[in-house]
Amino acid sequence: MLPPMLQTLHIRNFAIVEALEVDFGPGLNVITGETGAGKSVLVGALGLLLGMRADRSQIRAGADQGSVAATFSLKDADTLTALLDELGIPPCEDGRLIIRRTLTAAGTGKCLVNDSATTLHALKRIGDLLVDLHGPHEHQSLLNQDFQLAILDAFGRVTAPRAAYDEAYAAVLDIQRKRHELEGDDRTVAQQIDLLTYQVREIEAAELEGQTEEALLAEHALLANAQEILALGQAITAALTEDEGCAFNRVVDAHRQLEAMARLTAEAAAWKAELDTLTAGLQALSTSLQRRLQAVEVDPERLEWVEERMALLHKLKRKYGATVPEILQALAEARTRLLDLSSRTERLAALDKEWKAAEARLQQAGQELRKQRQKAGQELGRAVSLNLKELGFPHGEFRAELTAVDPRPSGMDEVDFGFAPNVGEPMRPLRLIASSGEISRVMLATKAVLAKHDRVPVLVFDEVDANVGGEMGVAIGEKLAAIAQRHQVLCITHLPQVAVHGRTHLAVAKRVSKGRTYTEIALVDGKEREEEIARMLGGKDLTSVTLRHARELLART
Repeated sequence: MLPPMLQTLHIRNFAIVEALEVDFGPGLNVITGETGAGKSVLVGALGLLLGMRADRSQIRAGADQGSVAATFSLKDADTLTALLDELGIPPCEDGRLIIRRTLTAAGTGKCLVNDSATTLHALKRIGDLLVDLHGPHEHQSLLNQDFQLAILDAFGRVTAPRAAYDEAYAAVLDIQRKRHELEGDDRTVAQQIDLLTYQVREIEAAELEGQTEEALLAEHALLANAQEILALGQAITAALTEDEGCAFNRVVDAHRQLEAMARLTAEAAAWKAELDTLTAGLQALSTSLQRRLQAVEVDPERLEWVEERMALLHKLKRKYGATVPEILQALAEARTRLLDLSSRTERLAALDKEWKAAEARLQQAGQELRKQRQKAGQELGRAVSLNLKELGFPHGEFRAELTAVDPRPSGMDEVDFGFAPNVGEPMRPLRLIASSGEISRVMLATKAVLAKHDRVPVLVFDEVDANVGGEMGVAIGEKLAAIAQRHQVLCITHLPQVAVHGRTHLAVAKRVSKGRTYTEIALVDGKEREEEIARMLGGKDLTSVTLRHARELLART
């Protein structure tokens, strides 16, 4: 059993919730309560933390601000750690990820991950790695063919052939773009040639090869301040070694005094050696300074030339790039483009040849991707059909059927999930025949299959048992419990047959106080859980019959 990923959820001033804190456990967490009590508020709050769009109308009436926060416990989360680093978000401490989001009545908001501000887009990227949120409206997504293709690719793990196809498809698009650029009318091409010729000549005339802006700036600083540098340098050398009272002469005097002292105390010999080093250093410094000053000259003509070069470089930077390497890159691209246009006929012929080869590679990559998808489709069909039998379709059959199409960004295939719920009925597209109850069960069967391959640790099902009778509740509960062996599962349900399978049971209720509605949530166990299951079976008025039935249902799990 994996450890729980979503540990706590805090909600404040959101919808009908004033303040709520929910602790979740590992495995299957079921959330029950009467209609309108606020169960779906939990899912809505979690959705905000996963990057969904917010509306200030979601703030509790009378409040200026609403907030939601969640703590996730992580284990082996290398992918998430890498994403946090990419987004510039601090790493998790003690394996805990904390996400907060606030909404204000003024329409502003704030997203925080590990107390670091971030964007809604970043929040969604993080959420995609943590939680798969499946609400009632998402049943319909199973009817979308793009969504079906995404399911098939995830199940088949076609990462490598899909990457090869993407590369081949991008190559074909690039050649098409180049051909389009070359296929302009003669007047347009002539104008481009004139412009590119001017650009090439302008950059080439600047002779920037081997030139750096840093070197120009350094030389300009030297030439512009040459007189002051010479004056200061001469003053320094005079103070060091040339004036009558220079530092060197004073050190020599001290040297003679130390020689006399050395005859009186041995300690002075060491001081004399230190002074010898200082004397040599003064001489070396003066010599080095004089040598450098000899290279400094006041040269107004050279200064004017450097300033003209700097002005030219500034002009080129405005037009072609922020640095010399970028300007030279622009030159290389202009030369290539000019060559292409100048030899347009030959270049088009070459591109046609490249296009033919690229199309062949694309077809090959598309066929290989299709081969892998067909294999995955057969396996997915068998696996989902098996799960459907456990969900009340003993003769139901599911298929993922592929149809060849022209190359497109997603491949050369169009997928259609087919479904035959009963014996003797032909296989037809799911979108044409499934009722909402059937869609719910097909989605659950598909999720059950994908759960073995899905790395997202937390799965949330909001009323997956919608439009399903109590008889099917047992099968749905068992299926959710099976999925919960690999994932933490949160399930909002109205069916007691589903609720009894929960490892953690949270009951939501609402109360009215002083004219305001409040939502409360509590962990129920033992007798309280029996009473909650009995309420789901027979309503608010508990009877010995419903209580006994509740105990029987709980005893079976």
